[in-house]
Amino acid sequence: MLSQSFHHQDDQFQRAFSILLSGIDQRAFPGAAAAVTYQGKLIACKELGHFTYGRCSRSVKAYTIYDLASVTKVVATTTACMILFDRNQLSLDQPLVSLLPGFAGADPRRQQVTLRMLLSHSSGLPAYVKLYLTAHNKEELLHQALQVPLTADPGTRAEYSDIGFILLGQVLEQLASEPLDRFCQKEIFQPLSLVFTDFHLPRHPYRGWTPPTEDDRTFRHRIIRGEVNDENASVMGGVAGHAGCFSTALDVSVFAQCMLQGGSPLVKKETLEIFTRRQDLPAGTSRALGWDTPTQPSQSGRYFSSRSYGHLGYTGTSLWIDPDRQLSVTLLTNRTWPDRGSQSIKQVRPAFHDAVIEALH
Repeated sequence: MLSQSFHHQDDQFQRAFSILLSGIDQRAFPGAAAAVTYQGKLIACKELGHFTYGRCSRSVKAYTIYDLASVTKVVATTTACMILFDRNQLSLDQPLVSLLPGFAGADPRRQQVTLRMLLSHSSGLPAYVKLYLTAHNKEELLHQALQVPLTADPGTRAEYSDIGFILLGQVLEQLASEPLDRFCQKEIFQPLSLVFTDFHLPRHPYRGWTPPTEDDRTFRHRIIRGEVNDENASVMGGVAGHAGCFSTALDVSVFAQCMLQGGSPLVKKETLEIFTRRQDLPAGTSRALGWDTPTQPSQSGRYFSSRSYGHLGYTGTSLWIDPDRQLSVTLLTNRTWPDRGSQSIKQVRPAFHDAVIEALH
């Protein structure tokens, strides 16, 4: 269990919290939950603002559950890959077509795509395709994802790709012989006692504890609350390799502390180091395997060390981990409320991270 020592957090992190309050005032997001672990202790766990901008809106609490969006890629999918890698059930350089034959097509380059390339976003697949516009369920969406054309030679360009992680989620289900959500619950969330972390929030008893992410007037025509914001993941039933997890700031910080202690009890230290080390190819990439690393200007701010790793989520979530400092910073928001227009979090987030680290000196 992560030991807690945040009695003086309001004094120590006054400036960091004021930056978040300023972000709320600027309508960068209606509320936020932040957690900081440092040298084995939880030294900050702060909730600010409300679920929405309305006067009568609920206040954010320690148990408020946020849609992690693409932070799912590391908390669930990448960690599942590490676990299977540890068990010799997953080979990084295995061709994707050997596991998903439907990926093969007329383009001979598709034979070259490996699991490593999916994890490092260098497969040549495009960043995003609105498959949800023509797919009506998970089976149809996966069928379409398998046929998305490459837009670059595999291994030559790093382009962050949701499509790649949708396919990676399907690979994991095949290798583990069970659904991704069940595997993650059994192998990641339960061993770490992450009681508020899961896919499938609609059937979760804590659904009322999650803020809405969007008033979707174009696709689902309803307020999105307690269900995944991402449309492709929504069509897939809320369980996907690229999005779908919900969690609290405290739960994410417990996961982060697991990473800081070398992956124990989930994976071997050597495995964690392989996955969190920045890749050599393609040249100039900031990507590790599943994870990202800081490249200036970075949403992690100015101070995270070169060995740091982290990830962002579209809904306004982020996790950054610095093994040199033994530091993790979790920030969860619903910046997409009431629509996706505001980009102000891009200024708030690095300033917040800088203020946290400056408060430690």
